[in-house]
Amino acid sequence: MPDSVRLILALHNHQPTGNFDYVFSQAYEDSYRPFLDLLSRYESLKIALHTSGSLMEWLEANRPEYVDRLAELVAAGRIEILGGAFYEPILAMIPARDRIGQIRRYTQWLESRFGAQVRGMWMPERVWEQSFAGDLAEAGIEYTILDDFHFKNAGLTDAELTGHLITEDEGLTLSVFPGSERLRYLIPFGAPEQIIEHLAEVSRRHPNAVAVFGDDGEKFGTWPETHKHVYDDGWLERFFGALAENQNWINVTTPSEAIDNLPPVGKVYLPDSSYREMTEWALPVEQLVEYERIAHEMKDDPRWATLQRFVRGGFWRNFRIKYPEADEMYARMMMVSRRLKEAVELGGAGKILDQARAELYRGQCNCGYWHGAFGGIYLPHLRNAVYRNLIAADNLLDQAAGRPENWVEAVTGDFNFDARQEVRLANDKLVALIDPGRGGMLYELDVRKIKHNLLAAFTRKPEAYHRKVLAGAEGDNGQCESIHDRVIFKQDDLDKRLQYDDHPRKSLVDLFYENDATLDAVVSGEAVAQGDFARGRYEARVRRNPERIQVQLSREGTVFDVPIRITKALTLDAGRTTLEIAYMLENLPQDRSLHFAVELNFAGMPAGHIDRYFHDGDGEQLGQLGVKLDLIDVKQLALTDEYLGIDVGLSTSRPTHFWTFPVETVSQSEGGFELIHQSVAVIPHWHVEADAAGRWGVTLRMTLDTSRSENHPEAEVAAATV
Repeated sequence: MPDSVRLILALHNHQPTGNFDYVFSQAYEDSYRPFLDLLSRYESLKIALHTSGSLMEWLEANRPEYVDRLAELVAAGRIEILGGAFYEPILAMIPARDRIGQIRRYTQWLESRFGAQVRGMWMPERVWEQSFAGDLAEAGIEYTILDDFHFKNAGLTDAELTGHLITEDEGLTLSVFPGSERLRYLIPFGAPEQIIEHLAEVSRRHPNAVAVFGDDGEKFGTWPETHKHVYDDGWLERFFGALAENQNWINVTTPSEAIDNLPPVGKVYLPDSSYREMTEWALPVEQLVEYERIAHEMKDDPRWATLQRFVRGGFWRNFRIKYPEADEMYARMMMVSRRLKEAVELGGAGKILDQARAELYRGQCNCGYWHGAFGGIYLPHLRNAVYRNLIAADNLLDQAAGRPENWVEAVTGDFNFDARQEVRLANDKLVALIDPGRGGMLYELDVRKIKHNLLAAFTRKPEAYHRKVLAGAEGDNGQCESIHDRVIFKQDDLDKRLQYDDHPRKSLVDLFYENDATLDAVVSGEAVAQGDFARGRYEARVRRNPERIQVQLSREGTVFDVPIRITKALTLDAGRTTLEIAYMLENLPQDRSLHFAVELNFAGMPAGHIDRYFHDGDGEQLGQLGVKLDLIDVKQLALTDEYLGIDVGLSTSRPTHFWTFPVETVSQSEGGFELIHQSVAVIPHWHVEADAAGRWGVTLRMTLDTSRSENHPEAEVAAATV
């Protein structure tokens, strides 16, 4: 018989804020409920279980019998409940005050519901920075679970990872358990006999060691092919049976029991890290391709096992560089968090601020801020949910501040922390964020009534896994594999749909094309925008009066070797849902025309639905929002989303050509590679001819009518989930 070993099974169950209800339901039926059913039959086994607050709230509202069963197993000592930050934010993404606040709030909720002390927490995505030790300790947490990868990055060996270790920050201590990467890959994809043999080998080398498995509970039924493998084919029952049969030397225990019965095996300070795969995904694309090439070439080299522990990927925070959309959400979240902090410092308290805090915390849910094996930031409904919660928090903070019924303001500041000034135009209906340093573009447009950012769009960019798409290799062999190894195509001809953008998919992006550029050439990328206005720096001036504000943006640049000047002014009135946009082009040549275009994008208004469509000024429908339109000399165009409850009307002061087309990405998810609608591009364009003074101008009015939302009680939900 092998020497004894302690085994901790720690599961993390999570569904993000804003995910579709059917996804929650399916995960419950495929994974959460059957796992609990089977665990209940093996009375000698114990687990540690973390359920994210977003999932727990859904379970409490929709499957309360499951939560009651959890409470019974907690009372029986079968399950140790792990706490955490309430809505599963990456701790590196939020301020320390919000880390501590989220952890404390969820601890209180869990202890009230389950009547048991919460001593440990799940570290979201195991993203770790050493200062978190102090934050966790201050929030009342005694321990957490990280990957052995973290510890090996600190220079420790397997022989030193036989139990929990102590770490510290500013005199505050925390116990940390090293989760086994080997067990992560064996469970549930290896045979139960392999796992028992692995534990036997651990016990032979390190008697009385603690082996820790910590990973997603969705591996047990929700990941592709796993429900059949884990339940129908009996993997989990065989695994639990093997543990029960070997309980004379395998002590299946909980983290708190391990801490209470075993002293720490050492002290450690851990470098900034996450699990190995996450550090790879955080790398810039070119570096990730090189990393994968080297790892592939070295995998059969006998030196690789020794060298690999010295190889590190990227830093999680750089997802905000890799994906500017993540940085925009982060900056918006920080804006709301600061407002809440200032309100509290001014003595604010009560139900409204508490509701605003809950909305802020929901808007910090991590899944929409990054991308790896799951869809993440590529999924519009997750980005929409982030903005919905942040806009809701903003609305509540305005209510708490006692704003008048109608108001308007302009504020400048470095909102996105790039050492340059941005401009925020806001009234009681809309919020518009403008970046003079990046083409004077409009990068956020919040419709406050329906809590929706119409510019939560996505700019198409290369991904390392696009090499697999271009190779067109079909990797489904019918076996249950880790999501890291699957190559599945959810649509045909995805290699033909790969396309990358040469400018941001935002609004008020100023472009020039060849005079003979066509819609098809623009859609395919064959027609390349000319000039230096799309990304160039504009100078900004703000004009204010009590009922009206305006930001005026101007730039002298070059297009087709012709120096010209563009001035654009955005005007917003108190109490109105119309944004007026005036353009003036100066220093135009007298001997030729220029093909000038202004790109607009509208996100969260999906294609392919009959209740989401274009129409003209007379209300005649022109097709659903995925159609390509090539309109000549019209002065009005509108986009309607009946489900969301909004009508976006565009009117111009002079006859205008309009191009419209859908913007789609090819991205990776746990289910395979898929095509995702990201935004509707609407491009008014003109063949500009100078007047006698070398000038040309146009005014564009964008009216955001939400009267339809009055008739749609589910419109707020739609804003979060389309």
